[in-house]
Amino acid sequence: MQPPLLEVKNVSKVYGSGVLGKQQTVALDNFSLAIAEGTPIITTIAGESGSGKTTLANLVLGLLVPTSGEIRYRGQNIHSLSRSAWFTYRREVQAIFQNPFEVYNPFYRVDHVFHFALRKFSLAPNRREGLALIHEALEVVGLRPDEILGRYPHELSGGQRQRLMIARAFMLKPRLIVADEPVSMIDASLQARILDIFERLNQDFGISFLYITHDLSTAYQISHDIHILYLGQVMERGDITAVMHHPNHPYTQLLVESIPVADPEVRWSGGRARNAAARDNHASQARNSNGAPNNRCRYFP
Repeated sequence: MQPPLLEVKNVSKVYGSGVLGKQQTVALDNFSLAIAEGTPIITTIAGESGSGKTTLANLVLGLLVPTSGEIRYRGQNIHSLSRSAWFTYRREVQAIFQNPFEVYNPFYRVDHVFHFALRKFSLAPNRREGLALIHEALEVVGLRPDEILGRYPHELSGGQRQRLMIARAFMLKPRLIVADEPVSMIDASLQARILDIFERLNQDFGISFLYITHDLSTAYQISHDIHILYLGQVMERGDITAVMHHPNHPYTQLLVESIPVADPEVRWSGGRARNAAARDNHASQARNSNGAPNNRCRYFP
């Protein structure tokens, strides 16, 4: 059988602190997931702050080494890859981080992030073809090259800066993008645009996503399956529709009940909607007849 594209196998991460590291914090405890090679999927890792989401992202990106367990890419432990295989992994597994400003050097024009990637990964044989790749990537995320290139990061909005980072990742033609809270610092009016881009990259270009968020409404909109984390442990996992509509664990139930409903007729008291009929109506609108996300409905009831 073909090995998964990415497999996180019984991974734990423990941080030590204090004298000789005797005080320990378990950030991730025996976590496992698999992303298939031939089926592009958007997998959500959800939970509150401190649940281990970002630790998992850094482990998958190779920025941290697991205390125990393995992270495998196409069947190989990423910390045992040869130099050439590691180079391929760095190109095929890309990251989009939370803050769309801190990733830029304010002294460089935004073109720098593209030209650096072009040189680092030898993506084009000459400048003309390199510029063509940059223009293609910008257009995929809905940006006009003549309006963006040549400008400094502070001259762009947060949404534009985040789309630039998506374009830079797309330019490398990755197989997997790790997106760590990619819309949490963007205006609500622009969040839907970013999520639509993720869906397009997944459906039209075959890119899988590890989507990390505390916002279940955005997870419901774009994800196929979900893992709910609490204090480093998985409380619940499964198909996004099944988990959101029929949560089993009390923690998952609490998260779902905390999602606001964009309907003035639905009244809230202690985080619970009183109008169940309105909730069911929104739920039916959130998915179309074949179970796929309906972009017209942005909130889960």
